[in-house]
Amino acid sequence: MASSATFNVPILVSAFNKTSHAPFSSRNFIFRTCSLPSHVTQRSICCFQCTGRSGSVIDLGWKEVKQWHSSLRGFFMCKVQQHDVTTEENEENISQATLIRRAIKLPIYSVALVPLTVGSAAAYLQTGLFSARRYFMLLASSVFIITWLNLSNDVYDFDTGADKDKKESVVNIVGSRTGTLIAACFLLALGFLGLTYTSVEAANLRAILLLASAITCGYIYQCPPFRLSYQGLGEPLCFAAFGPFATTAFYLLQSSTSELPITYTTLSASALVGFTTSLILFCSHFHQVEGDKAVGKFSPLVRLGTEAGSRVVKVGVATLYSGMLLLGFTQTLPLTCIDKAKIFMAKYYCVRLHALFGVALAAGLVAAKMVARYPVPKPI
Repeated sequence: MASSATFNVPILVSAFNKTSHAPFSSRNFIFRTCSLPSHVTQRSICCFQCTGRSGSVIDLGWKEVKQWHSSLRGFFMCKVQQHDVTTEENEENISQATLIRRAIKLPIYSVALVPLTVGSAAAYLQTGLFSARRYFMLLASSVFIITWLNLSNDVYDFDTGADKDKKESVVNIVGSRTGTLIAACFLLALGFLGLTYTSVEAANLRAILLLASAITCGYIYQCPPFRLSYQGLGEPLCFAAFGPFATTAFYLLQSSTSELPITYTTLSASALVGFTTSLILFCSHFHQVEGDKAVGKFSPLVRLGTEAGSRVVKVGVATLYSGMLLLGFTQTLPLTCIDKAKIFMAKYYCVRLHALFGVALAAGLVAAKMVARYPVPKPI
């Protein structure tokens, strides 16, 4: 049986009230807990709810309670964290501008910038040449491709019901599945046209084949009838698309006179880019495990659980830096690529990890050519 009682909480517990403006003594609290046998030490749950003089309700959350019976009287000790339920109310009243900003997902466009920058830096290390015009042509085309990925992903997640309650879904914002899909396909065509034009200009067939393979990975990742992301295969597809396929293709497209050779340095750099991109995708599943389960999407986090998933992330970050050190010390990558000062802050957030790690990697390749006089990598 559950018991309920109302208390006027004394000022002695006001130390727990870190963020509220009114003291605890001016609030009424409702305390609920399960009744416990008096002869044993057990665990239960308590909930505090208080109303201030302004009428706002503050839910202090569910926390573990221990009951010790050292005397005839029971004794409760609760750890409390304050959580303002108005946060949830604010989520219900998000402005249209905020929803649009979330739908654009601006930080994720680092996955267009990093492979191109690292590939171009690897080409600079090989030849000492860099075409800014070609770089920005490829960047614009890549942004179109990534926008297609985002829009089409919203469309197909809308079809399966995965985005039913997702307010920042583009389909939900514009109110048109068909319009969103048409825009996505138009951007795909525009992006692929730009990539093809640059590949023809560079007279490099290998590059366009690699980029076509990368786009194919994106298609079978999310689009019917494949939807391999629902089978938990998104991460390896992401690794291949943004790593060996895209980064290597961008490396090849920086050639001005002849086809560049594939080297271990290029492949190592592209593998690191693919790894960090896959880590972004892996971490994106944490907040939507229940929703994925409901629609039959067996992401790695659905299969592993969030606790095991968090351990995978820790091991992944450690593996990333260990791999970077190993590649540097074996001279597969220039030692300038493992400058700790450049990439230390990158480990805290996944998108920042990808972006800052990629920038540091590219900077290391450029520095190896400009400063360290690193020998030109030999073809495989």
